Amino acid sequence: MNKLAHLPIAIFASVMGMSGLTLGWLKAGNMGWPVASGIGLVAAIITSALLAFLLLMYALKASRYWPAVCDEARHPIKLNFFAAIPIGLILVSTLWSGIEPTFAAPIWWAGISAMLVATLFTMNSWIHHSHYQVGHLNPAWFIPVVGNILVPIAGMRFGQIEISWFFFSIGVVFWIVLTTLVMNRLIFHDALIDRMRPTLFILLAPPAVGFVSYLSLNGMALDAFARILYFTALFLALLLGINAVKFLKLPFFISGWAYSFPIAAMTVASFEMGQLTSLFGYIALAWGLLALLTVVVVYLVYKTLMALFAGKLLAPEPAH
Repeated sequence: MNKLAHLPIAIFASVMGMSGLTLGWLKAGNMGWPVASGIGLVAAIITSALLAFLLLMYALKASRYWPAVCDEARHPIKLNFFAAIPIGLILVSTLWSGIEPTFAAPIWWAGISAMLVATLFTMNSWIHHSHYQVGHLNPAWFIPVVGNILVPIAGMRFGQIEISWFFFSIGVVFWIVLTTLVMNRLIFHDALIDRMRPTLFILLAPPAVGFVSYLSLNGMALDAFARILYFTALFLALLLGINAVKFLKLPFFISGWAYSFPIAAMTVASFEMGQLTSLFGYIALAWGLLALLTVVVVYLVYKTLMALFAGKLLAPEPAH
């Protein structure tokens, strides 16, 4: 079988990571550092090209190896990564919404349409299933939820108030439901296998993204709910931070891209807090996170390319 048949759907998490890095640098540029805006623009171009390339490659896979795509869609873990495709569209539209809105708007509409389909398909699979077990549950199940929470960031710029609230509501309500399920799985059942441990960082994404989205919906007002979202994200960042050594000891997996977008979401959220409160601590934290994020993404790009050249990226996944 051609190597293209083994192109993993999880590779679209790299678009989320690159988009997060871009948003971080663009936000830094808005804070008054022109060089950061230039870096953000270059990163936006690279991220858009990456999404277009991966969409083409996965479309070729679907046209030639449709059974392989169906196998991923039926897989209890890989299924959730299909939502990374519409998330990529939504994120790329968000990148360009402040640069070239005319270009960004149709991408946003395509992204939210696909996001709704992906969410309905995924949740329908969860409900009407015959093969899911507790061991299949992991933080990657948050991915469709995070996608919905992202919608208002660009949606409010396009004046789509009701649609933005619709998707935000889905994301927030089911984030709470999934948090309960995932914490039950983590506490009372077997530990995650090494390949899935990086997905623990996804726990950070919903409250951090939710904070940024809620600010957009709420006219950038820092009210009680906004603070709850931010400080929930901050606590989770600390919880993950004290386990940094454990994550550093893990070998590289494509799931390692799960580190990037949550860190990016926390970075942007901290820039927003710094801007709204004018407190140096938040701004310093944001810059520190942006530096960390940049290092993490550069490392992930390097390791992904090495895996590609070594023939490991487009190879059958080893049995657990």
